[in-house]
Formats: sequence, C-alpha cells, structure tokens
Amino acid sequence: MNRTELADFLRRGRGRARLDPADVGLTPGARRRTPGLRREEVATLAGMSVDYYTRLEQSRGPRPSRQMLTALARALRLTDDERDHLFHLADEEPPRHETTSSHVRPGLLLVLDRLHDAPAQVITDLGDVLAQNAMARALTGDASARPARYRNMVRRYFLDPSARAQFPPEDREEHARQQVANLRAVSASRPADPEPAALVAELREHSEEFAALWADHEVAIRRASTKRFLHPVVGLLELDCEVLLSAEAHQRLIIHTARPGTASHERLELLRVVGLQDMSTPTARS
Repeated sequence: MNRTELADFLRRGRGRARLDPADVGLTPGARRRTPGLRREEVATLAGMSVDYYTRLEQSRGPRPSRQMLTALARALRLTDDERDHLFHLADEEPPRHETTSSHVRPGLLLVLDRLHDAPAQVITDLGDVLAQNAMARALTGDASARPARYRNMVRRYFLDPSARAQFPPEDREEHARQQVANLRAVSASRPADPEPAALVAELREHSEEFAALWADHEVAIRRASTKRFLHPVVGLLELDCEVLLSAEAHQRLIIHTARPGTASHERLELLRVVGLQDMSTPTARS
C-alpha cells in the first residue's frame, strides 16, 4: 500500500480539495478559509470516523477495506478511472464491470443531490441500496445505518419483518411478487455471475414465501409504477415511481413523485419539512 500517494490523492489530486459542498448536496455554511470539503464532511459522506479519515490523509492510516474504498470513491465523486486508481494505491484489485458495481458515477450522484423535493435512490439491479437523498432516507429510513446485508431491498423485504411496515397490508403480497419476478429476470440475464444465484439460494432456504413465489416462475423487470407507502408521521403516500436504468453498471435511479393537488403531494411536502429528525416519540417514526 502506497500510503504517501494515497494521502496525496485524497487531499489534493482528485480528492476533497476540488469539491464544493454544493457538489455533494451539502450547504456551504460559514465562510471557509480553504477551498474544498472539510475532512469531517468527507468522513460523514463516506460513513467513517473523522479520525480514521484524518489518519489516511496523514499517511498513517491502516489499509482501507474494499468497502471503505468504495465509500470513499462515492463520497469524492470519483470517475471509474479515478476509483480504480484509488484501489490500486491501496493494493486492491478494482471492481470488475462484468459483475454488479457498487460505484455510483458522479453524474448520477449529481442528479441525486439536485432532487430536493422527491425521494430518490440509486440501487443495483439486485436491490442493493448504494445512495439515497435526504427525502429517500426520510421516507424509508437510512440504508447506510443498517447492517450491510440488509441494505439489499429484496433480502430485507423477505427476512426483516420491519421492512413490510412501510407498505399497506393489502399491497404487501403484490410487492413481494414484484420483487421475486424482477430478481428472476436479473438472474437469467447474468447466468455466469454468482451473486444473483447466491441471493436466490439464500432466500429460498430462509423464506417459504420467497420459495413459493420463485416456483411460480414469474419474470418482470422493475419499471415505472405507482406505489403506496405507509409513513408513521405523514400517513399514506401514493407515489409515482420512475426507474431510470443504467445497463452498463447494473444500476437504477429510482425517483418517487406525487401528483400535484393530491393529498399525497401535501404529505410529501410535509415529509420534506419533517426530514430526518429523530422520530422515536409516539408522534414520530419508530
């Protein structure tokens, strides 16, 4: 691991010095003495401690894990080539494009940052949540705060009962069917990739419902639809779901909007005000 080059790349190169807070969806705040993001801002975006990131910039940090490198690449809005360089500096093999990539392209993250009034998130075709804007976190919770395996929407829906509370009871069976049909389509399109097969095998073993739906052999790629969410603060929201595909990277940008003039539109506006405040009281999200 080349600690000196890695530190220099993070500090300058294509690191935090070239980014403004607005580039990553942050408010500028008070006047800054130096350009670029602060260390604590990069650490927050990457989901790591400020001390850990500081040590990386000072050439005295431990070798970052692949998960940590991926988080840094996303936080710093690196291109594919820049991400690969970051991996090489840490003596890691960059992700290959023939499998699902967890690296979100800077342009896609820019779109996500600009969507201030609509819940939006980037997921893989297998359902792994890679990035969310503030509205998506307010609607369905912060995926980055969950254990890594439960950042997958399909696994969480079938193995974590709390995931179903986000949908009206009468919609849950159909939602499960759509999840399975999409996973079957993805699995068939990537027969040489072990990741979809492993997820299917796990869910067939641990969920009788999934196994039964899988046996039905329904196939359907997730596309535009209307979905209903049950939010414990603002109530029922009926939202139009748009799915923008990125076939090369096996990623999708999911955007939820409400039709103007509807009760759901008013509730979505209220959700934007509520934001990510602690909702542990009876009048808030549990």
